[in-house]
Amino acid sequence: MTTIPSSPAPAPAPLPNEIPGVAIAPGQIAAAIGRLDGLARALRERTGIPGMAVAVVLEGQKVFAQGYGVRNNQESRADQECGDVDENTVFQLASVSKSIGATVVAREVGAKRVTWNDLVTRYLPWFKLSDPWVSSHLTLADLYSHRSGLPDHGGDDLEELGYDRMQILERLRYLPLHPFRSTYEYTNFGVTAAAEAVATAAGTDWATLSEEALYGPLRMDRTSSRYADFATRDNRAHGHIKHKGEYVPKYQREPDAQSPAGGVSSSVNDMAKWLAMLIENGEVQGQPFIPAAALLPAITPQIVSRAATSPIARADTYGYGFNVNVQASGRTDFNHSGAFGLGAGTAFSVIPSARVGIVVLTNAAPIGAAESLIAEFLELVQFGAITRDWFAAYQPLFAPYAEPAGTLVDRQPPEDAAPPRAPAAYQGVYGNPYFGDAHIVEGPDRSGLALVLGPKAMRFPLRHWDGDRYVIDMHGENYEEGSVSAVDFAFGGTDCAATLTVELLDSNSLGTFARR
Repeated sequence: MTTIPSSPAPAPAPLPNEIPGVAIAPGQIAAAIGRLDGLARALRERTGIPGMAVAVVLEGQKVFAQGYGVRNNQESRADQECGDVDENTVFQLASVSKSIGATVVAREVGAKRVTWNDLVTRYLPWFKLSDPWVSSHLTLADLYSHRSGLPDHGGDDLEELGYDRMQILERLRYLPLHPFRSTYEYTNFGVTAAAEAVATAAGTDWATLSEEALYGPLRMDRTSSRYADFATRDNRAHGHIKHKGEYVPKYQREPDAQSPAGGVSSSVNDMAKWLAMLIENGEVQGQPFIPAAALLPAITPQIVSRAATSPIARADTYGYGFNVNVQASGRTDFNHSGAFGLGAGTAFSVIPSARVGIVVLTNAAPIGAAESLIAEFLELVQFGAITRDWFAAYQPLFAPYAEPAGTLVDRQPPEDAAPPRAPAAYQGVYGNPYFGDAHIVEGPDRSGLALVLGPKAMRFPLRHWDGDRYVIDMHGENYEEGSVSAVDFAFGGTDCAATLTVELLDSNSLGTFARR
């Protein structure tokens, strides 16, 4: 008796809302990949960014991986004239870490150790926000979709002053809240709190959980959520900023406090393994890795992140750790960018219906380079042509990253400035529940005054401006070089200052310190 093999079941017909508006012509994706090297070289030449690496994954397979430029433009040797960045060079990913971390959580959800809708206080009973009702209803999903009500980048100012992860998470309770679950405000430490809860549920720390749940199984051998691992890599890219018109490796970001949101380091070879898993909807080499049902909420819309500004505009949405958008072709994509003002610009994007993904990592402060290269490639994938100057379009969006902060930037004290009071009138300790104590002390060499802030006693020399107003220079991840903050003392009819207000710490109206 002859056995006739059964024919494979036909693929289910796509639903109406799964049908793209533009078909991809045969060979079009291959042609786009063929042009990518030239586009990358042209972009680096145009921008002058020191180093860049690019990888593309198609139908679960890495089909392109290439490095360009140098890891550190002040350490490049004569024999590295063609560059020392390769596909294994490790870059800091900045906020691309959120998407990677979301897949760690999805793996835990798939293993039924947590659910996206678990209450944060189930695992972190001490965690509170300023509204008790919100605190008691807050879920992992709320924090990963930036709909908790925490203000934009809440907690980043504490990290700038040297507070560690737990100190920052405990102080988020002092921040004012936007409406719960109806407003989108992007936060690093909201995501970090959710990740900390998941790690607690797993009985370990976040970096170890990431290794065990994701990096190890996917053989992402050059990927870590610890800065110490990045710092000891032999093939790592140093961050660069623009200084006097030239890129220089002047600073190095240490993001352990917000590691789940910004602390991953990786190479494009490792990122290609992760992209392949996403493109295969959670499978690895045909085997389940993250159940599709656990991954789906992360890569599909959960909140509007940017509303449409006209009837013909497309709104932007956010899932859990992923931006989720609709391309001009009608195809959905999920993506994320990462930016360190101290020297990292990264991005990735996946079009699941085309089963293609791309990642671009750079070691320069963000200017839109990674995003523009991705936009060029995805236009070639979908339309076979590049329709606009994407770098010119993205550059203005990233320009604020390079702008110094403060209302007194590039200004001089008034010519008729009132003199200050005696130093003793300002000296003392001023308290603040969110920022901790501020100390006004003698300046260097017992001349002038200085402001001392944070657990590491960061010292900011005070320069007199006018009357009871002084200024300090502030620079870090959140304050570009040249940033200037006013420091205003108020007396209230007494001989000693009653309060001081630091302008650049007052974005959430929490920058006033009261004398103890």
